[in-house]
Amino acid sequence: MLDRPELLGTRGAVSATHWLGSAAGTAMFDLGGNAFDAAVAAAFVIQVVEPHLNGPGGDVPILVHDGATGEAEVICGQGPMPEAATPQAFRDRGVDAIPGSGLLPAVVPGAFGAWLRLLRDRGRLDLGTVLAPAIDYAEHGYPLLPKAADMIDVLAPLFREEWTGSGEVYLPGGRSPKPGARICNKPLAATYRRIVAEADAAKGGRENRIDAAITVFYEGFVAETIADFLATAEPLDSTGRRNSGLLTGDDLAAWRPTIEQTVTADYRGHTVHKAGPWSQGPVFLQQLGLLEGFDLAAMDHGGADHLHTVVESAKLAFADREAFYGDPAHTDVPLKELLDPAYAAARRELIGTKACGELRPGLDGWFPQPPLPAEPDADWRAQLADGIPAVVKLTAAKGDTCCISASDRDGNMVVATPSGGWLKSSPVIPGLGFPLGTRGQMALLDEGHPNTVASGKRPRTTLSPTLVTKDGRPHLAFGTPGGDQQDQWTLNFFISHVDGGLRPQAAVEQRAFHTDQVPSSFAPRSARPNRLVVENSCPPEVVAQLRARGHDVTLAPDKSLGKVCATGFDGDLVLAAASPRGQQAYAVAR
Repeated sequence: MLDRPELLGTRGAVSATHWLGSAAGTAMFDLGGNAFDAAVAAAFVIQVVEPHLNGPGGDVPILVHDGATGEAEVICGQGPMPEAATPQAFRDRGVDAIPGSGLLPAVVPGAFGAWLRLLRDRGRLDLGTVLAPAIDYAEHGYPLLPKAADMIDVLAPLFREEWTGSGEVYLPGGRSPKPGARICNKPLAATYRRIVAEADAAKGGRENRIDAAITVFYEGFVAETIADFLATAEPLDSTGRRNSGLLTGDDLAAWRPTIEQTVTADYRGHTVHKAGPWSQGPVFLQQLGLLEGFDLAAMDHGGADHLHTVVESAKLAFADREAFYGDPAHTDVPLKELLDPAYAAARRELIGTKACGELRPGLDGWFPQPPLPAEPDADWRAQLADGIPAVVKLTAAKGDTCCISASDRDGNMVVATPSGGWLKSSPVIPGLGFPLGTRGQMALLDEGHPNTVASGKRPRTTLSPTLVTKDGRPHLAFGTPGGDQQDQWTLNFFISHVDGGLRPQAAVEQRAFHTDQVPSSFAPRSARPNRLVVENSCPPEVVAQLRARGHDVTLAPDKSLGKVCATGFDGDLVLAAASPRGQQAYAVAR
């Protein structure tokens, strides 16, 4: 019995991690828009209503399938490190690892430019139309999510005493708002309105006006306000000291989003598209390469053999991520070899009947030894030290972000996982209404690693949406919140669909699991060898069998791991599926 229905329609579909985003996106179809317009409208709404997880100062990879040409591409909205960012620059500040909060880990904000690049190149509507819902919610208010209220409450002392720009927006009347309270972000509404007004004043047609909006953000008043703030601000961060940032207005002016080819692999008649190794996306493909040699369909789906096989494959793939992934514009990533079926076949032989607690990359490479995690602490000082965008409490699912997927009757598909620029890790910039992103925390200071920090280099990100085509036709576009777990939870969804034979909504609702052996990409980059986390609906006999194989099994609350959102096609119909986890993600089909 499903918790949610699988939705089918004839015009378009949107699935997102907040119902207001899905509603705003779907409204674009009634205004003559397509899936790309819908995704952009949903994305800007989610920046407003999920401020604890993303914002205009954050990052996003966007995967696009063009129904007219059949081509797929990646719009890279991952901004690079500042020009001044070098390992020595950080060591000169007295740090031996890039902190997860403050201004030191700030990178160029990539989300705004990437979404507008999508709108300009593939949408139909103008900027004012797609921004209207976000402006309305920012100006007139929206219901605050419980997790956002929890975060604001824990950080309230910091917002009152140190990050006062954050307090001015998120502590109305000087008090923490309650869950469900109506809260506004009038500075952000004013920022968006001014961008639209200055763009509308530009000469030329729709594309020129959108280009003008990008220029306003990266070279105009937005960039100037960011640069002025960075020139003097020295906020308290997780080092326990006040640190200025390395980002400058010149860094913003020099950047624009890029278009890249997807990285692909075939799996049982499906072609899977991911972003390149500046993301963790290829790790999904490496897992599929390993799993293709197992008859998953013959296993008890969700049984001990199935979970063991999938988790041990994940350990091998993520070991390669740790050793070899980085910005391919700055480092030589052996991606062709890592995705070679012969390499996968050799690696598959390492999967035995017992759990392995070692990270074993398959080629010559190295990665720093991750620390064991400290016990969670709700104090705001401890929260700053943990770079994950969620209040760290006693939970097995700490990673979080956002997801938007949209498809339309013309065969267009788009999926993105926007994140960064969240409330927990950097102060809101006065006059703009949003904080900068802290994605730089994912880069290393160790010399010689593919993910070592460097001027203008993208830090390797966890953000990892997925596109799938089948027999040359668009099939599914999906993603999930979850930090490092994204490419485990979405993998479970995908193999439940392909190997388990489940419809997308049923696959979304399958029991979720993951391994925490993978070193976290977030500060302080800790790991738990052999830890296997599974939702507590897992049968006791399966748990016992996994423990007998050496897995350190931890039971998470039922329906707590991930929020997979998916759209796609069922013949000539569009479909949409959304996870019931968290009672927050919703899908709409028209």
